[in-house]
Amino acid sequence: MKRFHRVGLAAVLTVAAYAPVSAQSREQRQMMADLRILQVQAQEMQNMVGALNQALNDALKAINSRLNEQTDANRRSFAEQKSVIDTLSNDLRIVREKLDDNNVRVGSLAQEVDSLRELITAMPRSGDAGADPGAADPAAAAGGPPAATGLGTSPQRAYDAALSDYWGSDYELAISGFKAYLSTFPKSERADDAQFYIGQSYYNQGKYAEAADAYGLAIRTYPNSDLLPDAYYKMGESYRNLKQLDRARSAYQFVVKSYKESAAAAQAEQRLQEVK
Repeated sequence: MKRFHRVGLAAVLTVAAYAPVSAQSREQRQMMADLRILQVQAQEMQNMVGALNQALNDALKAINSRLNEQTDANRRSFAEQKSVIDTLSNDLRIVREKLDDNNVRVGSLAQEVDSLRELITAMPRSGDAGADPGAADPAAAAGGPPAATGLGTSPQRAYDAALSDYWGSDYELAISGFKAYLSTFPKSERADDAQFYIGQSYYNQGKYAEAADAYGLAIRTYPNSDLLPDAYYKMGESYRNLKQLDRARSAYQFVVKSYKESAAAAQAEQRLQEVK
């Protein structure tokens, strides 16, 4: 009896010992199952986040592409508008230059017409009192053209005559001719050239003070002349020869600063190195 009791007790103890192990195994399996579910859910969430990131990146790329296209379109539009504006500005400048040129030509023609009127008025008429009908021009009688007079001389002819004297190195006669030209045709298109060549004539004679004054008068009287760079440079040269180096430097510096692209500016810059 005692033996049976010991055997039963052992069996009970054995069952009691195995019971917690079985319960613990079920809890572990449940935890493993829950963990697996969480892993699957995390993977799904990761995949979803990746898909959202990809969609967002695609959307950003599309937006950037549209912005770039719009920027390029705006840039092309601005470039085209600028080109049109530049073309219109250039055309307007050309029209203004042609208008100015026409105004100068009209003024020159008006002066020539006035000169011709003076010539016609001064010519003797057949019905004038005191005129000798039998008198004839000696040149005409010899079969040649009438003798030339100062009346009726055109601006171009007067300018060419003075310039011819200049190139012939007859500077005093050239100065007289250019001054007469300026006195008779002060608004002619060659008036600034005439005043500049007066300075050149004095300079070539070594009369540097008179040359500086003549160049200065050209600068003051014709501020829009295309000879201004040369006039400033030659005025500086005149002062340099007069040993007035401060004035010479001032003239050279003005040429370099205001007319950088001109040949006179390059010459003036070289002179500035010499008269530092």
